[in-house]
Amino acid sequence: MSLIRLEGVTRSVPLPDAPALTILNGVDLTVDVGDHVSIVGRSGSGKSTLLNMLGLLDSPTTGEMYFDDAPVASLSSAVRDRTRGRDVGFIFQQFNLLAGRTALENVTTPLLYSTGREFWKRSTIAAEMLDRVGLGSRMTTMPEKLSGGEQQRVAIARALVRRPRLILADEPTGALDVETGETVMALLDDVARNSGAALVTITHDPNVAALADRHYRLERGTLTLVTEELVR
Repeated sequence: MSLIRLEGVTRSVPLPDAPALTILNGVDLTVDVGDHVSIVGRSGSGKSTLLNMLGLLDSPTTGEMYFDDAPVASLSSAVRDRTRGRDVGFIFQQFNLLAGRTALENVTTPLLYSTGREFWKRSTIAAEMLDRVGLGSRMTTMPEKLSGGEQQRVAIARALVRRPRLILADEPTGALDVETGETVMALLDDVARNSGAALVTITHDPNVAALADRHYRLERGTLTLVTEELVR
C-alpha cells in the first residue's frame, strides 16, 4: 500500500534578474507502508528540499504528490499540518533538543498537541518510549548531560512518540562517531520495523544508506534508483 507518492515532481525557486533555480527535477518516488528507503546525495543535490516535500512542509512547483492516495494539493494547510503532526516524525542530525528540559520533557513535547488519552497520559507514553530506546534511567537528565548517542536516542524517542507512519531521518548519524552511529541506525531500523512505519533515511554516508531495503541517489535534483553495490 502506497503511503506517499511523488510523480514528476519539480521544485523551483525564483531568482532576481535570473532564470528560476530548479532544485528538484521530475522526481518519481513511491514509499509504501513499512518501507525502508535511503537517499544519498552530496550537499546541494536537493536532499533537504526533497525531505521537506516528503514531510509536507513544501509543495511541488509542478507534478503531483499523494499521501494515502489523496492528492496533497487538494488538502488545506490546516489538514496538512494535522497530517504532518500525526503521521510524520522528523529526526535531524543536530538533535534539536530543548535546553533546560529533561529527556522526558523533550519527548513529551509532541504530545502536548494531542487529544484524549494521548494528552492526558503523555508523561507515561513518553516514559515508555524512552525506556524502549534504552534511556529508562536517564529520563530526568538534561540534554547537556547526555552523550551524543543518548541525545540522538532522545530525538528518536521524540520523533516516534506519536507513532508516526512515516519517519524522515536527515543525516541521523552525521554528528556521531562510527560505532554510536551504527547503534543508533540499528535501533531506528528496529523500532520502525516493529511499529510498521516507513523509514526514509537521507544521508551522504553510503554505509548508512546500505542498511535500507531500497536505495536512491539524488544528483542535481534528479532521483535515480541504484543497487546496493553502487550505493557503496
